[in-house]
Parts: sequence; C-alpha cells; structure tokens
Amino acid sequence: MASKAESIKLFSLATPQMRAFHLAWLAFFACFFAWFACAPLMPVIKGEFGLTPAQIANINIAAVAITIIVRMVVGPMCDRFGPRKAHTALLLLGAIPVFGVAAAQTYESFLFFRLLIGAIGASFVVTQYHTSVMFGPRVVGTANAATAGWGNAGGGATQALMPLILAAILMLGVSETMGWRLALIVPGVLMVIVGVLYWKFTQDCPQGNYDALRKAGIEIEGGKKGGWASFKQAAANYRVWLLFLTYGACFGVELFIHNVAAVYYVDQFGLNLKQAGLAAGSFGLLALFARALGGYVSDRMALRGSLNARVSLLFVLMLGEGAGLIWFAHADTATLAIFAMLSFGLCVHMACGATYALVPFIDRKALGGVTGIIGAGGNVGAVAAGFLLKGVGSTQQTLAILGYLVAATALCAIALRFSASTNAEHALAAA
Repeated sequence: MASKAESIKLFSLATPQMRAFHLAWLAFFACFFAWFACAPLMPVIKGEFGLTPAQIANINIAAVAITIIVRMVVGPMCDRFGPRKAHTALLLLGAIPVFGVAAAQTYESFLFFRLLIGAIGASFVVTQYHTSVMFGPRVVGTANAATAGWGNAGGGATQALMPLILAAILMLGVSETMGWRLALIVPGVLMVIVGVLYWKFTQDCPQGNYDALRKAGIEIEGGKKGGWASFKQAAANYRVWLLFLTYGACFGVELFIHNVAAVYYVDQFGLNLKQAGLAAGSFGLLALFARALGGYVSDRMALRGSLNARVSLLFVLMLGEGAGLIWFAHADTATLAIFAMLSFGLCVHMACGATYALVPFIDRKALGGVTGIIGAGGNVGAVAAGFLLKGVGSTQQTLAILGYLVAATALCAIALRFSASTNAEHALAAA
C-alpha cells in the first residue's frame, strides 16, 4: 500500500504525493492572487468610489474577516470529505465573488464582494492539510512551508502584476473606470482553471480518495470522520491556541502588510502606483523561498535535536520580526523602508514556515481541526491589526505598535515546549 513520501522530488509529477504538492501550492497561489488583487489597485478604486480612510479600513478588515470562520470550518471538512473535494469547491465557488467585485457599482456592493472573497483565503488550510497527509516526518515541515510559501507568493505577484495588467488594458484605449474591473477578472479565470486541474489530477492521500477508502474499510489517518469531532479535539489542546497566537502575529502581519503597503508607499514616500506596487510586491515575493527556508531549517534542527528545536527556532524568528517591524515603522526614506521591510519580511515568512512545521506534530488524530484553527489565527491577527489601524489612524504608528506586540507573542513559542517522551516518540518516527 502507498505510504507517505520521505523525500521531495521537485521536478516529478509521477507520484500522487508530488502531484498534490505542486497543485496545492498552485491552488493557493491562484487564491492568494485573487484574494489581494484589489489591494494594489486601491488608489484607483479609492478615487472611483470616493472612499474615506474609514471605508478603506473597513474594506481591509472585510478582506480577512470571513476567512477566520471559513478556515475553522474547512479544516475539519478536509477530514470529512478529503482535501481534493474541499480545494476544488473552494476554487470554483470562490471565483464567483472575484467576478462580482469587478462588477461592483457602489462602496456597499464592493465591500460585500470583498468580504466574500476573503473565504478563498481558506485555501491555505487545505494546502497544509494535503501536504501533511502526503509527506513523512523527515520532510513534512519543508513540504508544508514550500507549498505555503510559493502560494503566498501570489500576494507578491498580485502587488507587482495587477498594476501592470491595468496599465496594459489602459494602453488599449479602455477607460480607467472599466480597466480596473477587467483587470480583476484575470484572477477569477485563473482560479477556475486551477480548480479543474485539482479535481482531475489529485487524490486525498497516498492510498487514494477518502470515500473509496472508507467503503473498503481502510482506516484513514486520524481515524475520525472529521467535522465537529475533529474541531472539538483540536480545540481542547492548549498548544493549538499558542500556535493560533503566534500565527496571528506572523501571518496576520503578512496579510496586513499586503493590504496597506502599496498605499503606505504612495502616501508616506510619494511613490507612484507602479513603484509602490513593485515595492510592496517585493515583500510578498520573499515567500518564494523564505517560508520554505523556515520549514527546511525547522526540519534540519529537529533531526539533530528534538521537537523543542523547532520551538526555539520559532521563538527567535518572532523576536526578529518584532524588531524589524519597529525599524520599518521608523524608516524615513523609501529606500530604507524597503530594506527594513525585506528584513522583517524574511522573519515573517520564515516564522510562518516554522509554525506549520510544528502543526503535524500537535495532534495527528485531529489534523484538520488543528490546521484549521491555527490557520484562522493568522486572519484573527490581520483583523486585529486592521482594527488597530482604524483606532490609531496612522499606519506608521500602527506598525510600531505591532512590532512590540509581535515581540511579546514570541513568549507563546517558548510555552510550546514538548516533554521528553513526546520528543522520543518523534525521534523514533523520524528514524
């Protein structure tokens, strides 16, 4: 019977594990691209609807708010229905509000569709679940971090590409009012294409699809049928909530930066739309390697030490992120701000990878629930940052406050430490 892969054959599509690996990151990339496609165009959309700062804050909060609920739901649904069905449904149904936001005529309708688009952020949970059931302990951290990181790169790609797509459309003689709407159709089409590919070329786990395995009486990893039982078991584990907080402090900050970076560079340093998009995009494109690096380093440290080595790495990265955020907030030139952003961005992405390198070891019997709850923590962090910005009224001050809060959250990482017996069990499984 097929088993979990103990190596990552990057240039192969011959095995179900590697097909899941590549389509998982591609699906998350498409979703992330669509999720934040509006952000780099906000200076144009702001003028279209005459948006106030408070309304822009509401849009930024809406973009990440509903993802909290959907991530918590879709994790257990992966246990119940399998990641293949969950991801395909998310891609195809999620494309509908992406097309809808392009047709919005008022602030209220734009806000409504922006809220619904947030649901596709749950793609991350399915991505992490799928690689967690496909890869073994030696490489699961790297697999999780690489797929999430390359998917997250969709956030950087959208910051850089959407202004260019808009510019290309405008060169054809289309008005700016119609141009940004046509540009937003592109990510929706991409989601539909990837959804079809996911259904056609993936399976739920190395042994096959969950429905067929259950009918054959074969036990699926975790043993449970998923749903509410998976969620309840995960919610009873204190380590889940500690990682919920750390993920809120790293991925939540990442989402917040994606939402505000372009406008911040325009308002604070006077960059034009293309320059601001490229500057903001460089932060997201760090995900191409930095998140995978976090998972890889975590895997290597665990092989030489224990699960607690993974914990120590996360603690150091969280401290680095907090210090870098404070530096970014106090940068007084665009050049220095970009350098500071890339510095703390490296820690942000690596911390995200290090977090999900720990996830498969928290509770194997409730993997979907664990993955979903911790993933939702990232969006809780982003929503909290959005409300903080709305209350403070200054992006610069908000960034500084976030820096101190992130550094304090590093203490949650230290509180994760595992017992000697758990470390011994992990060492045996990885041998």
